[in-house]
Amino acid sequence: MDTRKLGYSDLELTTLGIGTYAMGGGDWKFGWGPQDDQASITTIHQALDEGINWIDTAPIYGHGKSEELVGKAIQGIREELIIATKCGRVWEGDSREIGKSLSAASIRKEVEDSLRRLNIDVIDLYQIHWPQPDEEIEEGWSTMAELVKEGKVRYIAVSNFNVEQMKRAQAIHPIASLQPPYNMLRREIEEEIIPYCKDNAIGIVAYSAMQAGMLTGKFSKARAGQLLDTDWRRNSPFFNEPLLSQHLEIVEQLRVIASEKDCTLGQLALAWVIREQAVTSAIVGARSPEQIRETAKAGSIRLTDDEVEKIEIVLR
Repeated sequence: MDTRKLGYSDLELTTLGIGTYAMGGGDWKFGWGPQDDQASITTIHQALDEGINWIDTAPIYGHGKSEELVGKAIQGIREELIIATKCGRVWEGDSREIGKSLSAASIRKEVEDSLRRLNIDVIDLYQIHWPQPDEEIEEGWSTMAELVKEGKVRYIAVSNFNVEQMKRAQAIHPIASLQPPYNMLRREIEEEIIPYCKDNAIGIVAYSAMQAGMLTGKFSKARAGQLLDTDWRRNSPFFNEPLLSQHLEIVEQLRVIASEKDCTLGQLALAWVIREQAVTSAIVGARSPEQIRETAKAGSIRLTDDEVEKIEIVLR
């Protein structure tokens, strides 16, 4: 699988990374429903077998569970991998409620907890998960810059930031990357964010590249109605009317293009995201070895200009 340099850093990421959001399970506010822990570990190993060299996680995914699973999965092979995690989302005990903090004390506690759960000595890419509270961005980013000097993290990055928020952070310490949502149905970053990142040597690692499963081609109105109460998508506007019908109509048109390309719709969706050279990598979520084995093939799919234009016509 091809690699691309992440922003100004010396990190070379494969164009697909394994995401562990769903592996956190359903026992938290934005969970995906019950998960098989051993299957999650096997899925991570399968991703590595497919040539993927980096893992994205966060403490809030399952309130520490996702990081713990990653920690177990990478034992003995940590030096071969790039590990990315986040900070800024906190919780108390068994509470399903999620707090927001970018205070110095909170981030210092978070980084130590993440290092312990991941069972590693240094985090390769440490990201602010959300720019909230906004008034604490400077305090949080300054603290993360200190963590770089202390050797606890190698590079620091942001997620879900807009251009003005990135400018505030850049004034303190360089941003290695931005992690925004980006897919065929969510293209907001194309207008301002991609140009800004290009001009400032900020890498982009796209999340939700298949729009939480919508762009796999395996979703339907019937399946939407069967989502568990513990699956966050049940309350998402993307999976409810009127957007649900609109998206499913687009999916059917894209399915024709995927068939002509002799690939799955999910592979087409991922290939479309990484066609953008400003995107260093796209994060691929998976819950089984079979899923990641299939989607990883997107890393070798190249879209022609004509195919990109066909897709553009559908999306317009």
